Amino acid sequence: MRVFLTGATGFIGSRVLPELLAAGHQVLGLTRSDGGARSLEAAGAEAHRGTLEDLNSLRAGAEQADAVIHTAFDHEFSNFVANCEKDRRVIGALGDVLAGSDRPLVITSGTGIGDAGPGQPALESVFNPEHPNPRIASEQAGHVLLDAGVDVRVMRLPQVHDTVKQGLITPFIDISREKGAVAYIGEGANRWPAAHVLDVAKLYALVLDGGETGARYHAVAEEGITARRIAEVVATGLGLPLVSLSPAEAVDHFGWFAMFAGLDMRASSAWTRAQLGWQPTGPGLIADLEAMDYSATSTA
Repeated sequence: MRVFLTGATGFIGSRVLPELLAAGHQVLGLTRSDGGARSLEAAGAEAHRGTLEDLNSLRAGAEQADAVIHTAFDHEFSNFVANCEKDRRVIGALGDVLAGSDRPLVITSGTGIGDAGPGQPALESVFNPEHPNPRIASEQAGHVLLDAGVDVRVMRLPQVHDTVKQGLITPFIDISREKGAVAYIGEGANRWPAAHVLDVAKLYALVLDGGETGARYHAVAEEGITARRIAEVVATGLGLPLVSLSPAEAVDHFGWFAMFAGLDMRASSAWTRAQLGWQPTGPGLIADLEAMDYSATSTA
């Protein structure tokens, strides 16, 4: 297939690209820059110039493809709600082109949207269109397209990591460095799921080639690592004190990040593994956090 890949030069998309090529697909990669175009061509893909703000450029890319994988997302988390609404518009534009065809559209969401209730891991089978997490906008947009006959498949991501970036933990490290302390809330027992970026990339390719219309897949290698354990490793890496905060103190300490810091986001991938035979093999989150260079400038 000829696949239009958004986010093709990004943290996740740049790893999805070689997986698609290895599976025999051609890749048309979205990029906004000359440098991005050169890197895509060097990797064996064709470049398509455009941006998430230019919906016509996205439609033009989708029109040239047999399938679309949408990994691009504006990760300025301090503007999270607006960026989720932008993603809604992007998904709608891509779906406009694919409506009335059998061309699949793989969109991206978060495992938290599969929240099955207190104490339970998030599940692929759970979809609550009224979920309070702003990222529900992506899945709401996908659901509208499903009703219009588009072959939508959803990839839900946990904290995707290597030794350079780790999802929400990357801004957590920046905040810790700025504040001079590494904090968690209460006992730090809330848990975050995780997966290595190369394992996540493999799953995107599997969802494209073997996924089902309307299905949701969890790219979860580790069901849940406690906030305290994450904070302990970060504190050691930064050489900063480890502190426990009350929920009220957390608002002042974390700022915009407070809305995430205390969430318990444990998530299962049992159904995903059974359906697609996905077996993650990459390093765990703690291993990558222990191996990273904390003197390096943030890439968030």
